[in-house]
Amino acid sequence: MNIKSELLAEPLQSKRVAIRVADYACTSADAFEALMHCFLAEDSKLSQRAAYSLGIAAVKVPHLVQPYVGQLVSQLKKTGSHDALNRNITRIFEVIPIPEEFHGEVIDACFGFLENRLTAIAIRAYSLTILFNFSKIYPEIKTELRFLIEESLHYEKPAFVSRGRKILTLI
Repeated sequence: MNIKSELLAEPLQSKRVAIRVADYACTSADAFEALMHCFLAEDSKLSQRAAYSLGIAAVKVPHLVQPYVGQLVSQLKKTGSHDALNRNITRIFEVIPIPEEFHGEVIDACFGFLENRLTAIAIRAYSLTILFNFSKIYPEIKTELRFLIEESLHYEKPAFVSRGRKILTLI
């Protein structure tokens, strides 16, 4: 399968195509690398479509994404990235182990997403879970996380409120 051609074949993003590409990417390290190449491409349409497939594939086979964590962290730190990219990176980081060398950068990025109310709600909700997971390693971030959640509960969207309340009961 030519992943790039497959992702760009239809005029609109398709869940069916995203799943088909993700399933193919899960078959080998080479196929996953081809998907990562599309995700990191300069073509914004291609990278956005690849992000959806990458999010699906990385959750299915987390060991294949491990060699690319550094590139995902670099992408997460870029300003002006399309929400699809950050949404899928945070979705991935919610479920995979993140090497210690990237902890600080990911924590900073997630707190930045939470503090910016213009950030898409899915990215903010995933960031809550990522930070909660890190709070088990770094208990000192619990105070700031609790403060951000409590401060936001009264004006946030239901996805954030639900996840925030669950996390508050756990910390």
